[in-house]
Amino acid sequence: MNTDQKPQNIDEYIAGFPPDVQEILQKIRMTVKKAAPDAQETIKYQMPAYMLNGNLVYFAAFKNHIGFFPPVTGNEKLKNELSVYEGPKGSLKFPLDKPIPYDLIRRIVIIRVRENLERAGAKQKKN
Repeated sequence: MNTDQKPQNIDEYIAGFPPDVQEILQKIRMTVKKAAPDAQETIKYQMPAYMLNGNLVYFAAFKNHIGFFPPVTGNEKLKNELSVYEGPKGSLKFPLDKPIPYDLIRRIVIIRVRENLERAGAKQKKN
């Protein structure tokens, strides 16, 4: 990707990659949108981000993998599945030379939506 020009939106971000990576990024984008239809798309930290009562998820393409942030914590059911993809600082790394786990991404987004909505509901109760 041309680092001189910062993408203004997710379409521009995806367009900066080779066609095979664009296809993966578009499929991740659609997976997130289906799992969190009310989330707002934006660019944060120069990568696609989704907001729903705060940060929901981010993803980014790198030379050899797709990074996915932030991970789900405290979910025992997913813990083993996620351990295969553990990256630095709790991020997830999906290698480009292996099938991308779109269903796992979908489940992570659903859990993150629930967490964000529960947090927002708890905040409203305090006020």
